[in-house]
Amino acid sequence: QLRLVESGGGLVQPGGSLRLSCAASLYILDYYAVGWFRQAPGKEREGVSCISSSDGRTYYADSVKGRFTISRDSANYTVYLQMNSLKPEDTAVYYCAADPRELRGCVSSRFGSWGQGTQVTVSS
Repeated sequence: QLRLVESGGGLVQPGGSLRLSCAASLYILDYYAVGWFRQAPGKEREGVSCISSSDGRTYYADSVKGRFTISRDSANYTVYLQMNSLKPEDTAVYYCAADPRELRGCVSSRFGSWGQGTQVTVSS
């Protein structure tokens, strides 16, 4: 498994922005597909956004399209999730995960390496 560390969560007002980071200690992350998932209390874990390791293909859940952007900083072995126009329903623990295989869908069952999660709370 590849060790991943999420950061950037916190409390933000509706309409605000946060940037989540998913960092690995080794360059190998650049060769993994990476996904962001979230889980709110009492709800199922859902795929938020994923990015391919090979061609930069991305996936976004319908609920975040136009508001969230996933990107990769290969030089620092880091994947970001820029979250704009945040809504209360975005409140959840956000996890990043990595998969050495080519990206085929954005489902949690394909990802074997997981971070500890970072809490995002959107509230006024």
